[in-house]
Amino acid sequence: MISQLEPCRSTTDMTFEQMLERVRYEGAYPTRTQAEKCVHAVLAGLGRQLTGDERVELAARLPHEAAVSLTSEIPATELLTGWGFVKDLASRTGGTMATARWDTGTVLRVVAQLAGEGLLNRVLARLPGGYALLFGRAELTRAA
Repeated sequence: MISQLEPCRSTTDMTFEQMLERVRYEGAYPTRTQAEKCVHAVLAGLGRQLTGDERVELAARLPHEAAVSLTSEIPATELLTGWGFVKDLASRTGGTMATARWDTGTVLRVVAQLAGEGLLNRVLARLPGGYALLFGRAELTRAA
């Protein structure tokens, strides 16, 4: 877990404020506060699903405040599918399934840009099905 008192060695040039503005714009949130709540909730949820080197590398590519949200939760013992992730977020935030899906997609598309192609591929390989769409990618499956 990243300490909130120690500086994170972020490899991004994007500040947390810039990240919030991008989420606010892309998600059409009326206030910065609403965008910030979404960022923290979605990243904490993702942190419960992600482990290993991918978690550490993703945290390093996020602005410090976002990295703290990602690493603030202990990873879950049982991983959720993408749809399960959205349902869990809705129940934790008290929102609807539709707003949780919107919030998740908005935040994770920005995270995907910060992660880069290679790391995002590795993150998606670690997670159960359904996450690619949440990160703004098509999810291709093999024919049975």
